[in-house]
Amino acid sequence: YRPEAVVDLSDEPIMGYKERFQAASLALSFGVSYFGADFRLDPPPREEVCKKPSISIIGSGKRVGKTAISAFLARLLKKRGFKPIVVAMGRGGPTHPEVLKGEEIKFTPRMLLGESREGKHAASDYFEDAIISEVTTIGARRCGGGLAGAPFYSNVFEAVEIANSISGTPVIFEGSGAAIPPVKTGVNMLVASAHQPLESVLGYLGPLRVYLSELVVLTQCEEPLATREKIRSLDAGLREIKPGLKVVWVRFRPHPLGDISGERVFYATTFTPLMREKIKSYLEEKYSCEVVGLSTNLSQRNLLSQELALYKDKCTTILTEIKASAVDLVTRFALERNLRLVYVDNIPESVGGDGDLEEVIFDILEGELK
Repeated sequence: YRPEAVVDLSDEPIMGYKERFQAASLALSFGVSYFGADFRLDPPPREEVCKKPSISIIGSGKRVGKTAISAFLARLLKKRGFKPIVVAMGRGGPTHPEVLKGEEIKFTPRMLLGESREGKHAASDYFEDAIISEVTTIGARRCGGGLAGAPFYSNVFEAVEIANSISGTPVIFEGSGAAIPPVKTGVNMLVASAHQPLESVLGYLGPLRVYLSELVVLTQCEEPLATREKIRSLDAGLREIKPGLKVVWVRFRPHPLGDISGERVFYATTFTPLMREKIKSYLEEKYSCEVVGLSTNLSQRNLLSQELALYKDKCTTILTEIKASAVDLVTRFALERNLRLVYVDNIPESVGGDGDLEEVIFDILEGELK
């Protein structure tokens, strides 16, 4: 029927809060507004402006692993002979979209610090993607995010014009927080965390993001972040919302971008404190180093500054993810004290669901990439 709107004239007990949000999510996923006596929900804009094969990576919230999955996807595509472009929108994105040729530029800590001193957020997602995956990225800015994922403001459309005009395909659009890129793409992947409350993924307007997606990458699928029972409940809930949906469970593990064997290491990360001992043991066993300090306060500058000062004479190398205060604080701290600095990627490891993440991704992408 292609309606312009769905009008809700129901109420308790026929349509409770849960049922109304799910009905609204379904309507919004078709681009249809949903309103009732005292409310109105409009679909997030998803304009058909990209002229190349395209993929969206959207999230159920902040710190669920969108950038890690986006970077992982970019590397997979590159390995298979494609030349992907990542358009990353973020609250710390540039005023005007900026292109980084990650396959050509040699990023150094000193260079990134210089970018930061010029007023750029040099740990923004488009920097992280370019450094880790060595692909072309375009940084865009967004401000705010509605309940259905619409940014209050963004310059993503300017970034799309650039992506359309330069060499490379497919285009990966990376969301920010729970905000959805305002571009219609051929394939959509949702990144959700098993560490989140169930209702953040399955309730409210969470089902909208599920309806829009062909694949859900369920991250942080391990103790102590989530019990096996909770992971199974999330998986079942996702498939109940959208039968036929592919779901892959993953966990993240740090991968330093340089050799750290034999080093005494201080690691600054956004991992939750619950993972401190597990990550410490993993780094020491996998990379033959000694972790003398580990901070989970990469987003908390005051606390991180105190921890860096405490460990500055105990470490030979500082590890950091490329997020939050990684450049303006951690990189600056290391350079000022002549400490070795190594940036870190987070690698997704498949641990359940519908199989290996790489295989499932390319099964879904097959039609889009032809």
